[in-house]
Amino acid sequence: MTEMKEIVLAEFKKVFGDADGAKVYFAPGRVNLIGEHTDYNGGHVFPCALTIGTYGVARKRNDNKLRFYSMNFENLGVIESSLDDLQPYKEADWTNYPKGVMWAFGEKGMKVPQGMDLLLNGNIPNGSGLSSSASVEVLTGFILRDMFGFDVTNTDLALIGQFSENKFNGVNCGIMDQFAIAMGKKDHAIFLDTATLQFEYAPLKLEGAKIVISCSNKKRGLGDSKYNERRQECESALESLQTMVNIKSLGELDEATYEKLSPVIKDGVKCRRARHAVYENQRTIEAVRALKAGNIKAFGQLMNESHKSLRDDYEVTGIELDTLVDAAWKVPGIIGSRMTGAGFGGCTVSIVPEAEIDNFIKQVGETYEKTIGYKADFYVVEVGDGPCVL
Repeated sequence: MTEMKEIVLAEFKKVFGDADGAKVYFAPGRVNLIGEHTDYNGGHVFPCALTIGTYGVARKRNDNKLRFYSMNFENLGVIESSLDDLQPYKEADWTNYPKGVMWAFGEKGMKVPQGMDLLLNGNIPNGSGLSSSASVEVLTGFILRDMFGFDVTNTDLALIGQFSENKFNGVNCGIMDQFAIAMGKKDHAIFLDTATLQFEYAPLKLEGAKIVISCSNKKRGLGDSKYNERRQECESALESLQTMVNIKSLGELDEATYEKLSPVIKDGVKCRRARHAVYENQRTIEAVRALKAGNIKAFGQLMNESHKSLRDDYEVTGIELDTLVDAAWKVPGIIGSRMTGAGFGGCTVSIVPEAEIDNFIKQVGETYEKTIGYKADFYVVEVGDGPCVL
């Protein structure tokens, strides 16, 4: 991190003339180990923050001007905006994420009083599904709190980030990504009930294994993927179920109750979508129980079942993610592997014995390239803390 601090400060100086009065910040990316597409269905999720993420250098200005620069999109140069014009413009590109957070603070009665120069550099692969957008949102909120002394908790930062993504950027995301990033804790995953925001930290004791992220390199945009469509299908299934039982979300049902009531959902597709939400929530609860009992094998088995459900019932995997997971399942000693994130591209998460990591990357990489026609990237990741000042 120290090395990265020097790199971003030097770049800030180059782009903005000097780095006087600038501070350096970091917010992690996240990976969800199990509990996919449950967060907007009132279910449980089990994500952890990573040691890769977004670095930011920020400095107050004496006017209302906003100047943004990203080392990940150097070709876009400095993008200028103003606090007087916080609106999502297509040509504003990635800056709609920090701008959205500034707008959201204002909507919550905390008007940002002066402009800033902001440089970002992320080492999360863009479009990978490791939440680069949520990382930028939490980072921006963290910077605003530090700069202007706003009275907000890290949970508030997560909620503000989600609010900005929903209302400013038009992506109907749940709370998980922002929460995992804002509340990250080294070597722990977060067992979160998205309906109540009650959570507990669970130590990730992986017994000589590591988390490996396989990035499909198939880009996907959340807003224009089928994400919002899946959400609507679940809402519609919930409405049908609510004619039979008094519930607020699919996360309130267990498998047996769901099976008993499911005939009321007349549409077969919506029936499968709801089944995934209900079963995945129960799998997540069971997976955390297994981890606490030190049964990493059972945890891995539940990850595998999660992928099958996302493939068959929720239909969000696609050939790229299925190829990565199928190849992972064939690696000797593999504990578990599944797609993670919204799907339709992005990444898989696997728990791999340390002795097998090189073989895993070679075997899965070769199969993927042969089947898909281009390479996947692999990241052996560590579990890290939430946002901080460097």
